[in-house]
Amino acid sequence: MAVGNLAIERAHIPVMLNEVLQALAVRERGIYVDCTVGGAGHARPILESSSPSGRLLGLDLDPQAIDRAAQHLEDMRGRFLLANENFDRVEEVAISSGFYPADGILFDLGVSSDLLEDPERGFSFQHDAPLDMRFDKRQQVTAADLANYLPERELADTLFRFSQERFSRRIARFIIANRPVLTTSQLAWLVERAIPARGRDLQRRRIHPATRTFMALRIAVNREFDVLVAALPQAVKLLKPGGRIAIISFHSLEDGLVKDFFRRESSGCLCPPKVPICVCGHSPSLRIITKDPVTPTDEETRANPRSRSAKLRVAERL
Repeated sequence: MAVGNLAIERAHIPVMLNEVLQALAVRERGIYVDCTVGGAGHARPILESSSPSGRLLGLDLDPQAIDRAAQHLEDMRGRFLLANENFDRVEEVAISSGFYPADGILFDLGVSSDLLEDPERGFSFQHDAPLDMRFDKRQQVTAADLANYLPERELADTLFRFSQERFSRRIARFIIANRPVLTTSQLAWLVERAIPARGRDLQRRRIHPATRTFMALRIAVNREFDVLVAALPQAVKLLKPGGRIAIISFHSLEDGLVKDFFRRESSGCLCPPKVPICVCGHSPSLRIITKDPVTPTDEETRANPRSRSAKLRVAERL
């Protein structure tokens, strides 16, 4: 398991760590699943708080993240298991490896800073790199494939659906006209040219003009929304009664998916209003703990600016 010294020394800064530990009610002998283990920024404190006998299963689609997590958890060997799997397989992996039923399950849906800062992975316009954006390089489709082979209308729809980019059609038209688009810097330049000057000025006050386009392509490449929708009901099935699920999201579309799922699973009948008697047989499986999402403190956002858009929602298994 070869990991460079830089990866060992550079610790991931976990978002809303104290809030997550409190939300999961971490305790000794507890069984926990971290569906996005990354650099073990949340996993290690969970294991520390559940010591000496708490156990944790960590999943991550990025094999380099699994290596980093293993290094950061080395002194807790025997109390954790790491799996290079996407979290839409969490039920299968947890049951087969003995992490069922679980006391707590965590999803941190933010993109690892290690991925963003790795110039070879092509996630950020801060580095000139091949346009890649795959969490796992075993995946077939890259961001360059989408930029170069999607029809114009489908590309525009992708940009709007996954990031609500208001200039999605102009951006798609510019990309089509300048194919092939092979690098991050080339894509960022094209997006800046595509957005009208007034729009660029307004966006720069908040985010870089290419931020939404990069986010949309990343979500599409990794099927992030589909994977999340598939994983949420699996996670609920894994929880024991009284077990908690905590989900940190970083933009409104993700948060909306989580909010809708929690609302549906905490409700009774799901039949349309005009149906006179319930025929769906649905019964609530969750109790919502956070009526409104928990957000980082001002102190945390100053120390870790990437946390500023984070929202934490928590529910408990009935």
